Amino acid sequence: MEAPKLAALARTWVVRMNEHDVEAVLALYADDAEHVSPALRVQQPETNGIMSGKDKLRAWWTDAFSRLSTLRYELKSVTAQAPDRVVIEYERFVDGEETLRVAEIFEINDAGLIKRSRVYRG
Repeated sequence: MEAPKLAALARTWVVRMNEHDVEAVLALYADDAEHVSPALRVQQPETNGIMSGKDKLRAWWTDAFSRLSTLRYELKSVTAQAPDRVVIEYERFVDGEETLRVAEIFEINDAGLIKRSRVYRG
């Protein structure tokens, strides 16, 4: 995928996450997508921070949006690495919680869908 399309995918992801639209977010992911997150490791230790498949991702984000009704992301940078990777930096805001600086790497499959996402917090 060309760099501008990768960047557009990342921006779309942020918009859909901020809308808390689980199905719209999932439409950006491959059916067998893998998600790696330190938050997942804390909330569901048995996963060791890794989950695969849209059904598990759906449950994860449905729960997150329910628990964190004020969750929103503010995109700070997008670095597209054609043909199959994009790195985003964003700030995570939730009322009553400390603002988090986050980096997330998306690996993209040949169909233009996210096949792997890895979250890093600092």
